[in-house]
Amino acid sequence: MSETDTLPISADLLEILRCPVAVQSDEYGDDPGRLELVHNSWLVCADSGYKYPIRDGIPVMLIEEGEKWKETAVADLPVPPSA
Repeated sequence: MSETDTLPISADLLEILRCPVAVQSDEYGDDPGRLELVHNSWLVCADSGYKYPIRDGIPVMLIEEGEKWKETAVADLPVPPSA
């Protein structure tokens, strides 16, 4: 089974969600804050560098949560995300 067959959130939701930090800034262009699904457990914003965990199928889009993981390399993000 491929990663796309078991998405933790719907593709429609992934298309809509944006990083709350990036959308508040004017420095990221026309569509700031787009998120990429990583490790099937994280939403990563290339613009801001913030990383938001998905816990129990719910994206935790709190700025404080994304900031906590900002300096963590994508390869080092825990799977599943820790509490």
